[in-house]
Amino acid sequence: MRTLSVSPEVALALDEGRPVVALESTIISHGLPRPRNREAALEFEQILRDKGVTPATVAVIDGIPTVGLDADGLATIADADIAKASVRDLPILLAKGLSGATTVAATAHIAAAAGVRLFATGGLGGVHRGANETFDESADLSTLAVTNITVVSAGVKSVLDIAATLERLETLSVPVVGYGTTAFPAFWLRESGFTLDWAAADASEVAAIMKSHDDTGHGQGIVVANPIPADQQWEPAEHDRVLTEAFAAADKAGVRGKAVTPFLLGYIVDASHGRSLEVNLDLARNNIRVAGDIAIEWSRISA
Repeated sequence: MRTLSVSPEVALALDEGRPVVALESTIISHGLPRPRNREAALEFEQILRDKGVTPATVAVIDGIPTVGLDADGLATIADADIAKASVRDLPILLAKGLSGATTVAATAHIAAAAGVRLFATGGLGGVHRGANETFDESADLSTLAVTNITVVSAGVKSVLDIAATLERLETLSVPVVGYGTTAFPAFWLRESGFTLDWAAADASEVAAIMKSHDDTGHGQGIVVANPIPADQQWEPAEHDRVLTEAFAAADKAGVRGKAVTPFLLGYIVDASHGRSLEVNLDLARNNIRVAGDIAIEWSRISA
């Protein structure tokens, strides 16, 4: 990527082979209310700093893909109304000199271009329900098929077609490894009902898998499926009730296609009285901690 700004802190950590973890910016710009979003952004970075890991929050600032935000950059994503940018949007933002908060796909693309190998997010995008008619599939999947980065996520949201998402990742040859489990998580819930072929016992084993993955010469990313701790997950019966209500409300409102998922997520936050949002924050924190642990092990074996 010709136009790329890497903060001095991140650049130095990369040059010295110290652990770095990328963080997306859409959870800050579009996923949380103000001013709590700014507090969360600072907290997420501090979780990594407390581990001795350098945080690399990613965004497009005034048309420049940026890895590692300063105070002004953080203010841009937290306080300004900016675009939600996937990979397809990057050339447009660059040409127009605009700012944008990066999705999982765009964050992975930009972070990998800077040489960052670990990325923590909340949940991965996937195949949407009804995609056989709408063809609605997240660019997260196709981007991971060509981007050598390891993403720690709590699976995918239960509003998506989880079976189709796992099939798509298999078709794209993207390894999916459960972190201490073979049960694929469903974002707010520890288990989705789908079983993975492989699990990694700890951070050092994930780092070893990354090393072996490099040795194969393939350029895909790796998905580490990290379930939220049992005492923090959304109560399953309440989750199921709210999800059923959300789908019924979308059907009654005549919402179709790409508008369905944003409608469902907004409905779920309201109907759960914010409980889903709290779980979202807890799982994001957990994923960041695990990504930090893996980054430490990766820096140790890749030096």
